[in-house]
Amino acid sequence: MDPKLEQGHFAKKQLFSKSGIIRWSHRRRFEVAISKSAAFAGKRVLDFGCGDGTYLAMLLESAHAPSEAVGAELDAKVVADNRSRFGARTNLQFLLQSELETPANQGSFDAVVCMECFEHMTDPDRYLDLLLSLLKPGGRLLLSVPVETGLPVVFKQAVRRVAGWRRIGDYASTLPYTWGELAQSVFAGPEQHIQRVLHPGDNGMNYHCHKGFNWMNLRERIARRFVLDRISASPIEWLSPHLASQAWFEAHKA
Repeated sequence: MDPKLEQGHFAKKQLFSKSGIIRWSHRRRFEVAISKSAAFAGKRVLDFGCGDGTYLAMLLESAHAPSEAVGAELDAKVVADNRSRFGARTNLQFLLQSELETPANQGSFDAVVCMECFEHMTDPDRYLDLLLSLLKPGGRLLLSVPVETGLPVVFKQAVRRVAGWRRIGDYASTLPYTWGELAQSVFAGPEQHIQRVLHPGDNGMNYHCHKGFNWMNLRERIARRFVLDRISASPIEWLSPHLASQAWFEAHKA
């Protein structure tokens, strides 16, 4: 593993977390992502909401290396940090998300990957439309989100609470559920089941935390725009997303 990964803001809290279960869950997420990226070898790939560049750096070291990898983020400081750490890689570049909306990028990617971003978005339809516009005809979408419904939400809240007590990551600030909200989340269907809290971001944009996110609602939105090929799970791939930590959507542009 590239030693520069350990310097990443999110990698420190996830891949290299002090909590064994958090570390294992996130490492499995990236392992699953690389496995699902086998068809991207030699292609032009975008990681939308790339964070600290972990996925793209790992993908370029794998057997499925793309010919060109682009990471996009909202925060200029994150983009600058990624450029500083990975600047020696000639086939890897980082952009501000606003730069993607130029005509040159429309329909220019063979694959778009987006991991653990849509749970935070206040306007998911806008961003799904953007991802669709960036893909070539037949281009692939690989998107993952956390499962915050069913039995997983009970387990995850317990893990987060313990991690918060141990001062691990940002879990001390995890929003609690009322008993009523937790029951609604356990038995949620595809409709939004509880009201979601808006938080002000440092960049002036509001965002949601994980509380109340419904992966089944996002599934319906994806299916209205893309051809949805497969839904799977991680960290244990053979589980249903209803019993897993993350849900994965594999789709393509018609």
